[in-house]
Amino acid sequence: SFKTHDSTLVVAVIKWFAASRTQRRPKERTRTQKKGNGSSSSSIPSLPTKVWQPGVDKLEEGEELQCDPTAYNSLHAFHIGWPCLSFDILRDTLGLVRNEFPYTAYFVAGSQAEKPSWNSIGVFKVSNISGKRRELVPNKPATGDEDADGESSDSDDDSDDEEEGGSGTPILQLRKVAHQGCVNRIRAMSQNPHICASWADTGHVQVWDFRSHLNALAESETVAGHGAPQVLNQSPLVKFGGHKDEGYAIDWNPVAPGRLVSGDCNSCIHLWEPASDATWNVDPNPFIGHAASVEDLQWSPTESDVFASCSVDGNIAIWDTRVGKSALMSFKAHNADVNVISWNRLASCLLASGSDDGTFSIHDLRLLKGGDSVVAHFEYHKHPVTSIEWSPHEGSTLAVSSADNQLTIWDLSLEKDEEEEAEFKAKTREQVNAPEDLPPQLLFIHQGQKDLKELHWHTQVPGMIVSTAADGFNILMPSNIQSTLPQDAV
Repeated sequence: SFKTHDSTLVVAVIKWFAASRTQRRPKERTRTQKKGNGSSSSSIPSLPTKVWQPGVDKLEEGEELQCDPTAYNSLHAFHIGWPCLSFDILRDTLGLVRNEFPYTAYFVAGSQAEKPSWNSIGVFKVSNISGKRRELVPNKPATGDEDADGESSDSDDDSDDEEEGGSGTPILQLRKVAHQGCVNRIRAMSQNPHICASWADTGHVQVWDFRSHLNALAESETVAGHGAPQVLNQSPLVKFGGHKDEGYAIDWNPVAPGRLVSGDCNSCIHLWEPASDATWNVDPNPFIGHAASVEDLQWSPTESDVFASCSVDGNIAIWDTRVGKSALMSFKAHNADVNVISWNRLASCLLASGSDDGTFSIHDLRLLKGGDSVVAHFEYHKHPVTSIEWSPHEGSTLAVSSADNQLTIWDLSLEKDEEEEAEFKAKTREQVNAPEDLPPQLLFIHQGQKDLKELHWHTQVPGMIVSTAADGFNILMPSNIQSTLPQDAV
């Protein structure tokens, strides 16, 4: 039973967009949360709050959407220079489960620079990530003066941030390591997060040791650097050129430290076995089974020899490194390219997949022998799915990003309850006219980033998601995504 989320759908966007929400609640849930009021300028005539329907509503001339900060416990944006197609959040030693603002987080990201020689891998720390826990249902009846309430709420939020969650902007400290060619994908080893693997558009897969950079960041004072950071030259531990084409698929084994798989656009997958802490043996004979480019790879969260792959051929394959170079099984997952997959680490029978046609599906691997493994299929996004990832804290929750510039969060345990929707509307005195065909599992919509590429949940900060796009990074903690901790522990 999954009961840690408030099931209010929140539509929220940073920069130019407005936040709004309507109720979606599972029948077994009884906890209520607060719905905040939107803010507006006192020089603009008072207008009732209107729900913005992504992909449905259009802005009229003179209209502008604005972000409602009450949709988030925390929301910050930053960039490190050139756009980053891929990044990873590094496991740190600041606490296994953190629940108090301000937060600090460590990252690696690979650039997509204009010239190959201008590329780098950024190793960076973001500290003073401030915010506050927000309620979704008002504690006192609304007065009807939404503009006045909005202005009061904004000023209260500022003071609350200082008292409860810190204040000011996050502090970014960045170190850059030269990287020849654009970084298609980068991943850090969970057991040894200073070890990272990068896929370059030059066709090379490289493994790096960033221990010295992370130590320097950890020991440095939390003061933002001045000017552009120097790009440092560093040799990788390994540079593998055995792939016959560039690629995007790469994954570290969560069970066997140091074991790695990399897949390319020529449909080949190579297995890496660690020979020591700094050397790897790469099998020159690839796993072959797909008819087109291998787009993503995921190791099983429980079995050290089993991994899954997805491909432009529309298929997902399951492999066992102990039984040869052919797939154990392969099945049609989508009618278009399968761009990304995510293996649920809390429910290892579930595999999520996202397609170029905008759909994503949930597969129960226990049903493969019977034929159809799809237990849920969603057609909400209208453009290619670019990233998908299960929550590390909730087995029923996953996040999806799409080329439609939306990041959506879904809770598969939710179902529509019209009675509780009516009760929520009565409490907020807000008429929410969301499209009737919105899936009840849709929990949150984040917008405002252009050309979204990748997202990750922070495994040590429940409810925190980081996303990268053409215009930089967002750190977001939606107000209706609560942690698994008891309320009085937060």
